[in-house]
Parts: sequence; structure tokens; C-alpha cells
Amino acid sequence: MARSTEKRSATRSLTALVAILIGLAAITAGLAQWGGGQYTPRLGLDLEGGTEIVLEPVLVGGQTVTAGQINQAVDIIRQRIDANGVAEAEISTLGGNNIVVSIPGTPTPEQLDAIRKPSQLRFRAVFVQTANAPSTAPAPQPSAPAPSVTGKASGTPGSPTATPTATRTAANAPVPSALRAATSSPTATGPTPTAPSLTAPAVAPQTQDTAADEKAIAAQASESLVGLGWDKKKADAAAATVARQFVALDCSVPGTLNKIVDDPALPLATCSDDNTSKFVLGPVEIDGSEIADASSGFQAGPNGQPTSVVEVRLSFNAAGAKKFAQVTERLYALQDQPPRDQFAVVLDKSVITAPRAQAVITNGQASITGNFTIDSAKQLAQQLKFGALPLSFQLQTQNDITPQLGQEQLGLGLLAGLIGMILVVIYSLFQYRALAFVTVLSLVVAAVMTYLAVTILGTTHGFRLTMAGVTGLIVAIGVTADSFIVYFERIRDEVREGRPLVAAVETGWKRAKRTIIAADAVNFIAAIVLYLLASANVRGFAFTLGLTTIIDLVVVMLFTHPTVQLLARTEFFGNGHKWSGLDPVRLGAKVSPRYRGAGQFGTGPRPATRTAAPAPGLHSADGRGQA
Repeated sequence: MARSTEKRSATRSLTALVAILIGLAAITAGLAQWGGGQYTPRLGLDLEGGTEIVLEPVLVGGQTVTAGQINQAVDIIRQRIDANGVAEAEISTLGGNNIVVSIPGTPTPEQLDAIRKPSQLRFRAVFVQTANAPSTAPAPQPSAPAPSVTGKASGTPGSPTATPTATRTAANAPVPSALRAATSSPTATGPTPTAPSLTAPAVAPQTQDTAADEKAIAAQASESLVGLGWDKKKADAAAATVARQFVALDCSVPGTLNKIVDDPALPLATCSDDNTSKFVLGPVEIDGSEIADASSGFQAGPNGQPTSVVEVRLSFNAAGAKKFAQVTERLYALQDQPPRDQFAVVLDKSVITAPRAQAVITNGQASITGNFTIDSAKQLAQQLKFGALPLSFQLQTQNDITPQLGQEQLGLGLLAGLIGMILVVIYSLFQYRALAFVTVLSLVVAAVMTYLAVTILGTTHGFRLTMAGVTGLIVAIGVTADSFIVYFERIRDEVREGRPLVAAVETGWKRAKRTIIAADAVNFIAAIVLYLLASANVRGFAFTLGLTTIIDLVVVMLFTHPTVQLLARTEFFGNGHKWSGLDPVRLGAKVSPRYRGAGQFGTGPRPATRTAAPAPGLHSADGRGQA
């Protein structure tokens, strides 16, 4: 019964391995067909070449650049690039002011913007919101709903939870995203809406009376500033200035945002990120520096399962969470005065969302949702997480660069790997005879799995294979061969002790498994340390070393051991054929296993050559013959 269980276990392991390989192949094909991937690994800067960009700081007036600012900018840019995967870009300074970034492949304009943008995130209250036009004024009748911040209580008595929701009911809503609470801890106060009641910001028709427009907008802005505690005279002056800017603002004109002066202490006239709406916003109430963390992904539904909604999750620090609670409390009380109940999230002078407050969120956990894709949400989260650059940078030059090593060096590296694999096979054949074919097949399985994994990671995580990475793959051949040797030697030790092969395989595996796991754990820890502490090419070596270490464990457990389990039940291996590599006589076993068929084995005395004993009888006293 035990032997039958072991056979079923081996079959299940091999089936699981086949399923993994099919799954990896299917993912590779799917990404190549529909996900912008390819059937070959992506190559790094030294093998494929790429793009070199020179970033020049934008200086205003008599502003100067310090070495500390440049070094800080280099560190942040490196973090942003490395966050996209192990692309192994090269970043350096030029002339003490400029930053040179060498990136594999050809970056898109969006990727270049993500590298050099300062990414100033600020939160401002909305005073006025209209559709984009050079001259508009607020009107009392709403026409489109705005996103909202809401809270809905749920959970056990005495421990309320908040699950804020946001709903857009019009396709032409000005801003397509929403800010809401992101966790289910006690975060919201106020009544629980059964169906969020959305009221749109005021959007007025165009008018030719510019003076009247300015007067109406100034009055509404002044009233809002006074509500924030401003002196009436100071509020009137600031409101008159921002009203003139708002009326003259045309978001459809390219470069409009570049002319806007973003003073955090004053009201701001600006545009939405899609240039379809424009706003009068209040002074900054929460700064992006008060964000503790940012991440992206699919939003969880009521049952905890991910939905199709992509979100950027924000976590405020203690100071930011306190301010956020005060802001949502004030805005929640203005629900009958839209758009003054809205709170704009401003990224680089552009409003990315302006949700309504329908709850008081006190735990500092929020999320931004809207027309995000996985890539755009990830890019935004990375910009927010890694903070703002100390300076704004403009693109000075962009040039294509040739591979530093090229295909010839890649071919030599692969040839070195092939030679290493052939040497391992030759050694295995000499040492383990037919058992060496298990080693060969295990190496082939490991190579296929590594190839598919590297190809998939190139698409999903930006991994690029450099010569350092190729070196890591070559080293992995030795790591994988070590695992086989440890296992096979344990089996041979058990055979020497006189155990039948089936028992020797199981006992040897129990002892070898601990050694293999310990050795791979050491390799994996070394890879992690190298990856975290090193940069550039060393990270590529560490990444491939860690990846192949994991694959080694998978192959040994799901292929090598199950295969040997099944082979041990055959007559060729089970009866210790001299070419099997498990010949008891050749190994010096104490007893010899005997194959009985159908996977059954017994033992018998080890064959030995002995001198025949004299036949019994009488001998002469001098030993010359029988009596």
C-alpha cells in the first residue's frame, strides 16, 4: 500500500510540473499576442542598445543648482526606473548640473515624463468648476454629476466599518476619477446613504459679459475663502486675481499649464487633466509629502474579491490623516452647495479628480479611481510613492546608443553555458551511467522553465537580460547539478547499506531534501542581499541567481525525485544493472537487492568469490593424503 501511494504521489508531482510548464507557455503566448510581449527574452543595454537622454534642470530667475539636489534627483530617478523591473538603466551626472539616463530599448513619451516629472501632488478645495471655455460663469442649475467620497457602515455591532463608494451617472462628467476611503476600519462618520445622491458641479453657458463673469466668480471664491477663515479684505483681493486668471484661461491651448504659477498659499485657476474642465481651487490643505505610501491594483469588492476597477491607493501619515479628516468633515457639511463640497487632487497643476465628500474619513486611507489602466495606475503610484524631484527637468537631448557588447558576446556567453552543461552531462554519464539521463532531462526542464519565466518577466516586470544575468544563468547550471549529485549520492549510500532501491530512494530523498533546501536557501539569501544592496549589472546577476534557485527546487521536487521513484520500480534499475549507476556490487553493498517483478524487491547475500572448503574425511597425520 505504501509503495502504491508513493507511485501515485510521483505521478501527481509530474502532472503538476506539466501543468506549470503548459501554464507558463500559455502566458508567454498570450502576452505575445495580446499583451505587447514577445517570444524571446528582452535584452539589456549592453546587448541590445537603447536610448540616452540628457535631462537639464529648469531654473527660474536667479535659482541655482546644488550638488545635493542633483544627487537627490539621481536617486529618485533610479528608484522610479528600478520600480519598473530589473531594466538595469545607467544613470550619471554630466557637468555637475545635467543628468544622463541610459535606458534599454526605446522609451515612450509617457515613460520619459514619468522619469523627469516633479510629481507635485496637492489637495485643494473646489470653489468653482465649469466646462472649458475662455469665458464662463457659474450657474445655479447643475448638469452633470461629480465623483464622490462616501462612507457606508457595515460590520459587527460596536465595530462599525466604512466602505466608501463612488458612482458616476453621466458619461460627460467633467473629471473621471473618484477619491474614497480604502479600508474597512472605522473611518467614516455621518449618515449612511443607501444610494449615493450625486449633485453635479455648476456648469454655465458661455457669456460675452466678461466683467460680470469675473464678478460672479470672484464673489463665490471670496465667500469660500472667508469660510476657510480668511480676512474679508484679503479674501476679496485674492478672489479678484484668481477670477481674472480663470476667465482668461483656455485649457485647450497647448502649454497653458506651464504658464500657471502654483503658489500653495493662494487660490489657483487650473484645468483638469483631460482639458475638458477648469477650476478655481482654494489654497493647498494637504501636501503630497504627507502621503506615507501609494500602490495600485484592482479594487476589492464587497466580498473581498478583486473587481475590474483599477485604483491608486493612498495612505497618509499621521499629520496628513488628521488634516484629511478635518477637510472631509468641512466639505461634508457643504453637500447642498456644489461644487464647494468637492475636493480636488492636483498633480503637477492639473486636476486628476475632484470627488464630492459624502463621509468624514478619519483613518487616512483613500483611493483614486477613474479611467486608469494597470500601467497608468502603476506609473502614477510610483511617482507619488517616490516623492517629488527637488527640481523640474526638461529633455535636452535624446539619442540612440549601440550595444556595448552585442550579439557576438551574447552568443559567446550562451556557448559558455552550453559547454558547461555538456561537461555536467559527461561527468554525470561517467559517474552515474544510465541515471545520468535523469540529470540531463532535469537540466532540460529547468532550462525551459527558466526561458519561459525570463520571457514573461520581461513583459510583466520590465526584466532585461544582460551579460551579468546570463552569467547568473550559467552559474545556475552548477547549482542545479549540485542538487542532483546530493540526491544521487544519498541513494547510493543507502544502497551500500543494503537497502532495496525503492527504500533507498525514499530514505535518501528524506536526507537529501534537507541538504538541498539548506543549500538553495543560502543561495537565495545571497541573491536577495546582492539585489537589495547592489545596483546596475550586479542586480541582474542577483535576480537570475535567485530565480534559478527557485526553479531548481521546483525541478528537483516535481521532476527529479518523482522520476527516480518510478525508475526504481523497473527491472533495469531495481535489479541493479551494471549500467544503471546503482549496481550494488560496484557500490560495495553489504547485500544485493533482488527484483521480483511488479515493483517488488527482496535481498540476498552479496556475491563473493571464496576458496572451496576441503571435503570431510580422514587424512594422514602428515597431511599427504586420506587414510
